[in-house]
Amino acid sequence: MGRSDLALLNRIVDALKPAIPAIMDQRTMRAVANRTVVEGRREIRRILAGEDARLLVIVGPCSISDPDIAREYARRLVGLRCELAGAICLFMRVYCVKSRTTVGWKGVINDPRLNGSEDLSVGLRQACGLLLEINDLGLPATTEMLDPITPQYLADLIAWAAIGVRTNESQTHREMASGLYRCRWGLKNSTDGNLQMAINAIQSARSVHSFLGVDHAGQTCMFRTKGNAW
Repeated sequence: MGRSDLALLNRIVDALKPAIPAIMDQRTMRAVANRTVVEGRREIRRILAGEDARLLVIVGPCSISDPDIAREYARRLVGLRCELAGAICLFMRVYCVKSRTTVGWKGVINDPRLNGSEDLSVGLRQACGLLLEINDLGLPATTEMLDPITPQYLADLIAWAAIGVRTNESQTHREMASGLYRCRWGLKNSTDGNLQMAINAIQSARSVHSFLGVDHAGQTCMFRTKGNAW
């Protein structure tokens, strides 16, 4: 990690620190939402293990920019999930961060007002609230994990997580997938379509790792992972 990367990481941590306790205290998961997440993970496991013959379909916008529109989309999708439940297992893409090839808008967590103000605390609250509402509908949610900090506050709301084409070679992201083993993961191939990159990422995420990270209180600590079979 270079000096510029470390400076950016420290900046993210500093921006989130004042908001973290309030966000976690205010974020109450109801039983129905918890059941949605747990059952969604079980559905994926059964499909991957060949115990469920249905097709797993993850559908939705490339990135959430308007939470109200996302809620309306979720309300419509949950009806379709029920209608097609015999043949298709539907999950909603709720991508709250967006990786960029160069620069650009980085998602509702980074810039919820879409004006460059980059109010991360507001964006994180919006993302948590939206995911809670979608799970309350009985609709399992998926998202891309783009940095190593915010997943600690979203992971229990997610049934399936993704590592994208720009981060599938990142050791940090592979370690994160290894540690968040209760969540099911999809690891993409690279931007040139190379499948070997995805295979390498899967092998790494299935293995145990030890690394330094940041806990819920914003403190540096050591993590040891169990490896993620899913």
